[in-house]
Amino acid sequence: MKILSWNVNGIRACATKGLVEWMVASEADIICLQETKAKPEQLDRSLLEVPGYRAFWHSAERPGYSGVVTYTRTEPRHVEYGLGDGWEDREGRAIRTDFADFTLFNIYFPNGQRDQERLDYKLAFYDHLLDTAEALRRDGHRLVICGDYNTAHKEIDLANPKENSDRSGFLPVERAWLDKLVDHGYVDTFRAFNPAPEQYTWWTYRFGARRRNIGWRIDYHFVSEDLRPYLRGATIHPEITGSDHCPVGLELAF
Repeated sequence: MKILSWNVNGIRACATKGLVEWMVASEADIICLQETKAKPEQLDRSLLEVPGYRAFWHSAERPGYSGVVTYTRTEPRHVEYGLGDGWEDREGRAIRTDFADFTLFNIYFPNGQRDQERLDYKLAFYDHLLDTAEALRRDGHRLVICGDYNTAHKEIDLANPKENSDRSGFLPVERAWLDKLVDHGYVDTFRAFNPAPEQYTWWTYRFGARRRNIGWRIDYHFVSEDLRPYLRGATIHPEITGSDHCPVGLELAF
């Protein structure tokens, strides 16, 4: 089972840079895209009907903002939009799809950089997700949680940790939530295979950052501990352009 996740920073713009061709060539079983910035009715058939895939869309009420889509070759047993009871997702940030061997969350986590209110919203979103995930685990679900988490976890996960220690995306309170996620029994799949530094998934468009590899690792596949025996690989694909993020991959074998 090959799962790819990518913040495309606007699906229409990314489509002009070869998105659909990349999707088809990837031969992935599931492709999760974040920050689509579009509703299905705004898109042409090339994005709505990618050969071999069925698409599930969750768009923001606000035009041109946020949004996620999950493309899958396998028909899900169950689909939910948002984070379930207690969280009204008007920003189109989460899709849950249940399959035979696991339950998948495709999530575009909030960015907390604008102000304290948005940082509080981000932290509340984090906590509600964890509560939702833990309830599912108690019901016997094995979980994959992928997407743009908008936080670098450790100093190794960004090029300039000291210079960014007071910036949302690397604040102690945000990093502490990722610690809590790990403490609850979730595995950062990329780090399970690759302990090397300078492995990033996002680069600002300014200052030639991508060319110089001055980036952040903020896109992840976390899985519940009971999926660890089925892990076969986790990858980052900085060679794939078309967005300020690059795709990240996960391989499971059942």
